[in-house]
Amino acid sequence: MTRIKRGYIARRRRTKICLFASSFRGVRSRLTRTITQHKIRALVSAHQDRGRQKRDFRRLWITRINAVIRDNKVYYSYSTLIHHLYKRQLLLNRKILAQIAILNRNCLYMISNEILK
Repeated sequence: MTRIKRGYIARRRRTKICLFASSFRGVRSRLTRTITQHKIRALVSAHQDRGRQKRDFRRLWITRINAVIRDNKVYYSYSTLIHHLYKRQLLLNRKILAQIAILNRNCLYMISNEILK
């Protein structure tokens, strides 16, 4: 029986996987089976962390707004400010409020005074 030479497709697939794992350390960057396992794990973690990043930023914005509001002493807490914002139908999300709180506190004080009136 004649010798069958395999094509280049499997090698091309492995080199593509190796390029993904080039930043991994040790065996994780050398052995094909280990590379595929850790590649799957890395992609799962990346997917989970995109959701976690949204949560973390929301927590950061809430903390910043709360700190400025308590410093102002117009409101006692963040939750009352947000409650009154919704009651007055002022649609400002937390990201924008946090940026206003950091960059221009007077503007945030003006918004809070408008809500109190």
